[in-house]
Order: sequence, then structure tokens, then C-alpha cells
Amino acid sequence: MRISVDRDGCIGSGQCALTAPELFGQDDMGIVHVLPSGADGTDDPLVHEAQRACPVQAITVAED
Repeated sequence: MRISVDRDGCIGSGQCALTAPELFGQDDMGIVHVLPSGADGTDDPLVHEAQRACPVQAITVAED
């Protein structure tokens, strides 16, 4: 699966980084970014939990 994030829509709540810290990080402004471990695709089940935890649906997960 592939992960993409809408950095413009992100409000910096940090729920993704709390839920899946191996996949998501936050910059100095709190905006989400996908860490290298998730950038090339992942099968980590926490990615779906992080997607659901985002209050503004800034995370998209596409199944390969």
C-alpha cells in the first residue's frame, strides 16, 4: 500500500504520529510527513489506524 498526506490540509494534531510513530513524523510546525519506513509502501496495519485517527482526513492510503 502507498501512503500520501495532504500537508496543506494537516492541522498538526499529531494523532498519526502518536498512532504510528514508525510511519509518520511532524515537522517544526507540527505538519505531518511520511517517514522513510512508509514512503515506499508498507503493510503495517497501524497505517489504517492513523488514517482513521486524523481529524481532517489528511492521510490517504492506496492499496496496491
